[in-house]
Amino acid sequence: MSLYDDAVLVLKGYEDQEQLRRTYLEHLETHPDGMWKACRDGHITASALVIDPSRGRVLLTLHKKLRMWLQMGGHCEPSDETLTAAALREATEESGVAGLSLLPGGPVRLDRHHTPCAWHLDVQYAALAPADAVETISDESLDLRWFAYDEVADVADESVLRLLEATRARL
Repeated sequence: MSLYDDAVLVLKGYEDQEQLRRTYLEHLETHPDGMWKACRDGHITASALVIDPSRGRVLLTLHKKLRMWLQMGGHCEPSDETLTAAALREATEESGVAGLSLLPGGPVRLDRHHTPCAWHLDVQYAALAPADAVETISDESLDLRWFAYDEVADVADESVLRLLEATRARL
């Protein structure tokens, strides 16, 4: 199965945000290249909020290009076999944390937003950090920092807050 086919199955199985879910599926239906950065009309991306529920905190990256505190995530790569694999790869690469595991149950949220390259149709997951998590700043970040749940509103935008809220509801 291709990454495209996996994305369609994931989105068909996602039961929330019906209108946005349909927008994603229609995009893929009309753009066979809609998984890839080269699709200038927009593309599916995968992200994951790295969370440490035992300490009530999340790990955010200060994105180098956007200069915003965000969850880990980005473009799908040809080596990604599934959307979940893409989200886990992005979370691991950008956080440097070994041993992350995605929260069961599939995506936590969908979020469509415009970026300098195109519209991102982001499929958002949550990644559980191990108790001994050690983060390492990647070359895509200006900074990487743990924030208590109640500190996130002070640094991040509404999309990150909605992802944190949905993730906490699923825990």
